[in-house]
Amino acid sequence: MEPTQDSVPDDGAGASATATASAPATGTAMTARTRQALPPKGACWYCDRPLDNVRRFCDKECADAFDEEKEFTR
Repeated sequence: MEPTQDSVPDDGAGASATATASAPATGTAMTARTRQALPPKGACWYCDRPLDNVRRFCDKECADAFDEEKEFTR
């Protein structure tokens, strides 16, 4: 069986669609990496609710709000 890539014409349209589709995933991976770079401090980095010494945010909503705020303060 031949690879699917070889059977697609190389007109550049497929490459731009693939790059566009992967762009949001790259941004998400970047924010997840940024979150992991934060040291655990025993409290949520967004709302300061007490946490254990492993977690950085109390829930996904705080993590997303932290990322959104960080985007605006760049």
